[in-house]
Amino acid sequence: MIKGYAGRVLEVDLQSQTYAFSPLDQEIARDYIGGKGYGTRLLYDRTAAGLDPLGPGNLLIFATGPLNGSVAPQSNRFSVVTKSPLTGGIGNSTCGGSFSFGMKKAGIDILVVKNQSPTPVRLDIDGDTDKVEFIDASALWGKGTYETQELLGKKKYHAVIGPAGENLVLFAGIVSNERIAGRTGTGAVMGSKRLKAITVRGKRKLEMEDPEAFKEYTKWVREMFREHPMLGDKLAACGTGNIVMTTNGRNILPTRNFKYGHFDQALHISGDYMRDHELVGTKSSCIHCPVTCGRDVEVAGKGRVKGPEYETLALLGSNLEIGNLKDVDAWNYLADDMGMDTISLGVVLGFAMELSERGMLDAPVKFGDPEGVSELIVDIAHRKGVGNDLADGVKRMSERHGGHEFAIHVKGLELSAYDPRGSYAQGVEYATTNRGGDHTQGASMYLESTGPLTINPHSLKLKVELPVMQQNLMCTINSMVLCMFSTYGMIPKQVHDLAPGGFAHKAAAWALEHSGPALRFIVTKRPKSKPMLWYEKWLTYITGSPFSMGHLQEIGARIFNLERMYNLREGLRGTDDTLPPRILHEPTFKGMTSGHPLHLLLPRYYELRGWDAAGVPRRETLQELGVRV
Repeated sequence: MIKGYAGRVLEVDLQSQTYAFSPLDQEIARDYIGGKGYGTRLLYDRTAAGLDPLGPGNLLIFATGPLNGSVAPQSNRFSVVTKSPLTGGIGNSTCGGSFSFGMKKAGIDILVVKNQSPTPVRLDIDGDTDKVEFIDASALWGKGTYETQELLGKKKYHAVIGPAGENLVLFAGIVSNERIAGRTGTGAVMGSKRLKAITVRGKRKLEMEDPEAFKEYTKWVREMFREHPMLGDKLAACGTGNIVMTTNGRNILPTRNFKYGHFDQALHISGDYMRDHELVGTKSSCIHCPVTCGRDVEVAGKGRVKGPEYETLALLGSNLEIGNLKDVDAWNYLADDMGMDTISLGVVLGFAMELSERGMLDAPVKFGDPEGVSELIVDIAHRKGVGNDLADGVKRMSERHGGHEFAIHVKGLELSAYDPRGSYAQGVEYATTNRGGDHTQGASMYLESTGPLTINPHSLKLKVELPVMQQNLMCTINSMVLCMFSTYGMIPKQVHDLAPGGFAHKAAAWALEHSGPALRFIVTKRPKSKPMLWYEKWLTYITGSPFSMGHLQEIGARIFNLERMYNLREGLRGTDDTLPPRILHEPTFKGMTSGHPLHLLLPRYYELRGWDAAGVPRRETLQELGVRV
């Protein structure tokens, strides 16, 4: 067995209440690493086309990678892969917390859950005895994610759903500790299986090919992360909310259902404001992570709880024209406890507010007014009243009530909190990412609009190369499974230290903007060299196989194309690679007469990917990457 892996897959049948361990497929592990890559391969191979995402035929796959269970910074995450009930295509999400650590301690790389239990159930998995118990969960059904985990015991490793998952809210998530696998409705699939919670435990140790080299190099990486201007300073000081003022200043902070990119009260929902007025006690982090990007705040009646991330600050704040951080704190806690994705929730609420304002829906909420929002969040989680409508997401709401022109989604997945009219590469990424309008599958905006060294967001240069390179890289990172924030370290401290507007800064930005030929070479030729960054070195030290950035691009492209083929199999087409009409046609910058120029960029993207004009991967592309379909 390849080092770094436990070497086992656990398959659980909820209908028959049986389980079986089997060896990890080493060929799949080499080709797809683990995480969402391995999970996508299993989903493609073991499910029928056209199945109901909430039916018994869908699989719910929890997947770790070779770094999970180690002490590598930002390595303790897990992926969940399934067919998405929200988009009808590939569904996946990653989550921090402690569950992945528990899976590896239990000696499990991949957990496959199939079929449906007739009654609420929870799984208790003991990796030391290889025993799986199916325990009645009727007493837990209806409880929030916080109380559920409290009752299950703090010293174990859990993945749970809340009322949103139980009631099949299409953007429900799966929670571990205070972190959530929020996107694409994985929690609804878990709820459809009547699986309330999974507990794992064990005492197994991770084996590495070169543990000493791994240990020494990891010490250096941890120290580098601590001293890094973003990882060790901004994220530690202000959390992910540190970029609220950046996105607001660059006119890409979603405001009033993405009608505008600037919010006058942005300061009052920023990470800076949270640090100065709301932060309590120590900051928090996932296991073995030195970054401490988590915030703790006080919520009335709940005490000290996890504070909101950037996406939540923007989509439950500026997107609703709410400038009171305490309101956002409370809604963030409520959404986490109900077990639902705050990104989709914020966009759904914004859409409902605009529909109501236009007389197209009778919803008890309006822009700029916190009244009724908390109650509506609870109603969404329980599918009560108008909340039942909102629980289906923006796409289905627009099909019922109209408002297609301002329905903010791609492929049915609500957009993340970066307005692509001021970040063209991010717009291409939204349109083409297989799971829908999401930023964590590439994060091009950091190199384009929000990072320390950015390019002209309205130039057409690099707007195709960046998304392809970043999507490939993120596919691999989500298969290792690592936190995407580890990519911040790729921009060295010296670049952060350049004086904005100075000659050196301008020269570096110019070089980046004109690096298209080099990036095209990297993503098409994928040259293999010696390990350079922590990704390649960690994989090399753990598995014993040599890795380079070329390997990461190749594996990422393989995963991305397999996801694409899955979507095509399930009925999605190149015509779904688009952006909301508001984003395409309504300008938000002076001098602009339209929105995002996707029509100019999409053909170039397809060509660079090796796809035809309809967005279908060419046979030679799949053969070159070794994608079996």
